[in-house]
Amino acid sequence: MKILICEDQEILLTALQFRMRKVGYKAIIAKDGKEALATFDQEKIDLVVADLLMPRMTGLELIQQIRAKDEQVPIIVISPIDHEEEILNAFELGANDFVAKPFKPRELILRIKRLFQDQAIEKAEKQKAEQAAK
Repeated sequence: MKILICEDQEILLTALQFRMRKVGYKAIIAKDGKEALATFDQEKIDLVVADLLMPRMTGLELIQQIRAKDEQVPIIVISPIDHEEEILNAFELGANDFVAKPFKPRELILRIKRLFQDQAIEKAEKQKAEQAAK
């Protein structure tokens, strides 16, 4: 699974990339929203983790751009909890989950696994419904 991680804090970005690889995910990193969008356009991304406060393109703009291209890819936003308005806007734009900074990488990995499990269940249910309709 390819996970696009968009974060402008170099230390956090490196730590997340290391943890993702350790549990078997391919982590593709971007240091700002424009770089993340360019990567999204070039790669088949399975999940996006995006900071809301980034240079060159905010996380909200990134979510909006991604949703215009792909309504299904899960998006997890990361941000300090005191940015409530931006967090609510992110959900309105199509984010699937939120993790408050600071956080433990293990929490993010558990949320990623849960989103992938939810996707698998949804896909299986859709296939069952299609077969039942035949």
